[in-house]
Amino acid sequence: MSEKIEISYQVYESVDALPLEDKELLLEAEKISETAYAPYSNFLVGAAIRTENGQIVTGNNQENAAYPSGLCAERTAIYYLGSQFPNENIKTIAVAARRRGQEFLAVAPCGSCRQAMVEYEAKQEKPIRFIMRGENDTVLVLPAIKSLLPFSFTDF
Repeated sequence: MSEKIEISYQVYESVDALPLEDKELLLEAEKISETAYAPYSNFLVGAAIRTENGQIVTGNNQENAAYPSGLCAERTAIYYLGSQFPNENIKTIAVAARRRGQEFLAVAPCGSCRQAMVEYEAKQEKPIRFIMRGENDTVLVLPAIKSLLPFSFTDF
């Protein structure tokens, strides 16, 4: 027997083509990436989360000389939200990444971040939209974190 997994997503030609609420969130992710602590990789990542009540929480990557003690931007933001606002549902997460001094580029979340985000999606029993920068200023919008991790620990 053979099964097939399909993923649907929207592609916007630029940040300016996004709906205003999504543009605002992605710009917050870009802004917070500027203060990432990344002295070893010089790879700056920012994440911004919008809750269902409209609140925005941000996080960025935090490296450590005792690798892998650092933490990715997505988990920094989602864990902060979970500890400070445990009853808030997440509506959308936006992520932006770049090398220090360069333009933003297309980067998908690592496996650990995908699992952490999909677990929050399962916990709230509602999809979480996901926005990430693409190549050449394009933006990808996925309807749910589950699209990034079709086989997660929450499935079994």
